[in-house]
Amino acid sequence: MKILVLNCGSSSIKYKLFDMTNRTVMAQGGVEKIGLPDAFLQVKLPNGEKVKIEKPMPEHTVGIRLILEALTDKKTGCISDLKEIDAVGHRVVHGGEKFNKSVLITDEVKQMVVECSELAPLHNPANLKGIAAIEQTLPGVPQVGVFDTAFHQTMPDYAYMYALPYELYEKYAIRRYGFHGTSHRYVSARVCEFLGVKAEGKKIVTAHIGNGGSCAAVMDGKSVDTSMGLTPIEGLMMGTRAGDLDLGAATYIMDKEHLDTAGFSNLVNKKSGLLGVSGVSSDARDIENAIQQGNKRADLARKMFIYRVKKYIGAYAAAMDGMDILVFTGGIGENDTYIRTEIAKGFGYMGVKIDEEKSRKSRGEEVVISTPDSKVTVCVIPTDEELMIATDTERIVTNM
Repeated sequence: MKILVLNCGSSSIKYKLFDMTNRTVMAQGGVEKIGLPDAFLQVKLPNGEKVKIEKPMPEHTVGIRLILEALTDKKTGCISDLKEIDAVGHRVVHGGEKFNKSVLITDEVKQMVVECSELAPLHNPANLKGIAAIEQTLPGVPQVGVFDTAFHQTMPDYAYMYALPYELYEKYAIRRYGFHGTSHRYVSARVCEFLGVKAEGKKIVTAHIGNGGSCAAVMDGKSVDTSMGLTPIEGLMMGTRAGDLDLGAATYIMDKEHLDTAGFSNLVNKKSGLLGVSGVSSDARDIENAIQQGNKRADLARKMFIYRVKKYIGAYAAAMDGMDILVFTGGIGENDTYIRTEIAKGFGYMGVKIDEEKSRKSRGEEVVISTPDSKVTVCVIPTDEELMIATDTERIVTNM
């Protein structure tokens, strides 16, 4: 079975085509700058070469048509006919309380995704555009929606509720939803396979840290808490997002800087985090370079980042009454050996022992970075959200 996975953003489309007989990636790439005059598709060829195709793309349908053309093109393609695509899996950001698992996309499902759009106004409408574009270009091909929020729907009410008047939850469904669910679900399951243990009875903390970041507490294979909330702003310090913030500070800043809600949202989403504190960049690699040059604000930003991740991991260990496995994933978790080592070293009081040499040498690979006598097994597991989406899609379509 060949499955196309699409991740449609407001102005971009990422894609991968999987051959599920051996779970290999046949093709991948992405469209950028939809709606702008310099829009383009970039295709990554099997040999690592990247081919850039520039073409006006006023909306998502044109972008998806270009992707499909690239899949069958003699130079950039890997299939001879679009009929070889058996199904399409979509990342859908917000499923609210309506979806606790991946589902076959129907008219009823699309309407429910529309109803969740108020909670993710930048993402859900784009996801719906991708679904509609496939309906036009590949009519009759089954489509599956895989929701970022679904994995966290197992959280107990005392973990997901905010201490606000209960009527606000009843009227507007204001609560913690969490994101990166597909990644947390993948790595928490994969680490058990990697270690040869069962998820049942295991207390796992997954740290998905990159430009966006979140931690999750996973017991018996189910999410029981996560750091992102109603929106992806809450929780960890991120590349450009503020993370946890005193609500009083929010109103104070809005008054002093004369910001409306849109202006404040822009501040905490796009101008804060590593970028806001360092004044250098949202990228941990740029922060590292600045630190090497003696930049004190960059050093402060990295220290804050490490400290806040440690706090959440410690909180989740407390919430679960222990921690058996700690997993790092995401761009920083998989590749920034200094940051993840410093975070992990903070749990010596729990019996965590890190093989620092192994940790500092390992990038982007599945590896145990704790010592054999460590009371908590610490691992790096590269995430693969697209494979998770493809796997869900295969399962649902096969059982149709």
